[in-house]
Amino acid sequence: RVEDLDPTAATPGDVLAGIVKTRPNVVYERPLSSDPRCDRPLDPTKPLSSQGLGHGSMVHCRVDASTCVENTVVANESSAANDATDAEGKIEGGGGGNTRRVIDKDGSIKLVHAEGQSAPGGAERGFRKGLLPLRDMKMAWTLQEFTAMDDKYNFKIKRQDASFVGSGGVHLESTAANDFQGYLRRFQFQQQRFGYLYGKFMDEEEPEEKEKEEEKPATSGWGARMPESDKKKTKKNAKVVVEAIYEPPQEADAEAAEGFVILDDPEEESVEKLAEMLGLRRVGWIVGHPPREEGFQLSAAEIIMAAELQLESAGGVEPTPFVTVRVTVSDDGNVVVEAFQVSLQCMEMVAEEALDVGPNPGFCYVNETFTAIQEGKPSTTVENNFFLTLVPINGYQSDTFVSQFPRANRAFDDRAQTHDEMRRQLSKSGKNGWTFVDLLSDFALLLYLCKFLDVGTDMPKVCRSVRDREVPLDDGYKIIISSMAGMDGSY
Repeated sequence: RVEDLDPTAATPGDVLAGIVKTRPNVVYERPLSSDPRCDRPLDPTKPLSSQGLGHGSMVHCRVDASTCVENTVVANESSAANDATDAEGKIEGGGGGNTRRVIDKDGSIKLVHAEGQSAPGGAERGFRKGLLPLRDMKMAWTLQEFTAMDDKYNFKIKRQDASFVGSGGVHLESTAANDFQGYLRRFQFQQQRFGYLYGKFMDEEEPEEKEKEEEKPATSGWGARMPESDKKKTKKNAKVVVEAIYEPPQEADAEAAEGFVILDDPEEESVEKLAEMLGLRRVGWIVGHPPREEGFQLSAAEIIMAAELQLESAGGVEPTPFVTVRVTVSDDGNVVVEAFQVSLQCMEMVAEEALDVGPNPGFCYVNETFTAIQEGKPSTTVENNFFLTLVPINGYQSDTFVSQFPRANRAFDDRAQTHDEMRRQLSKSGKNGWTFVDLLSDFALLLYLCKFLDVGTDMPKVCRSVRDREVPLDDGYKIIISSMAGMDGSY
């Protein structure tokens, strides 16, 4: 976490300067980026605000872990005395011992004892576990400053009553959803898999309340931060309309917390450009998993991933209609499809890196730097369901898109993306009411065409005819695509 950044003028360089203050020797392997894979580096010359980043936004980079160790801190044993409050109400940090701070593999800061030394009484010098001692931050603190500082690391856990999606809920395209769950059935739902949902947010203002409630304070109990949803009324969306599902490259891995490993995607940029040309955007994600015991909805890893994706969609800790859809099978063999959102408080805690994955996947573990308060008492874990809000879900048949072409990035599937599959699909043109553009209006097929047609000049024209059937597709493109499919120009 980097403090004291100007929200309007700060640049990536200011973030790096903030990191240097505590870790001066870091060697960067990949630059600061807006995505976890560091494929979208930030422009170092532009303010963060102009790049869609603000308070609570997550910035990613890759570093050489061996360069993250700070200098050894040696403190006089006599200063291991106790933190004391003087007559003027100022608090001075104490603690001592020969220690050094290191960055662990999971990114958390840890204090470890230097070789051959032991901290008096086993105490750490940090203000909180993983943080600098008070005196390393500044020499003197007022009680008010100390309390304000401590409040940043306290969260009073409270369930969010409703999602940020309106009563319309999620409308999931039935054919695309059936194809996704059909692939999971090939493995008896014993492999975990995910995909991104592309569609539209249909906006609607939340109705005004009859009686205006009194404004609640920003803190409650222990000085802990309350969920943002308690402090302001937010705009809702009538419904989320899902038109297509895209499954990025991945490998099922039962040992991974998420149940899969996300691989580099060479088509990521084409997917986003195609969605934009079709008037679509990423509106959620879908995850399929093996059957679970009753009441166990999403694992801790899935909760954290959902929060990260909501943060990315909202551009920070802000309300967003971005949804999580889970697909599994019940004991009687019927498919179960449900939609959720994680709460704003969960988004904030993930943005602050306050939640971790632990041995029990049904609980989120609270990072030792932070304190979660439940029912007035500190808790080291939070049950996943506390962070979830249920979203209504409905199936529908798209009027614009079909979902017939084989999906990319699937192993052991009966069909693969080939020109022969193009011919099989497009040759239905003129039969049973199908037109050439009707059959071309398939997200997977259009993405396949992006490999052969120019994404900058050709695909926008093709997509324009898909979006608006009043705009005829140029005969030249029909001939080119038919020829690619081996249809001898017939269409």
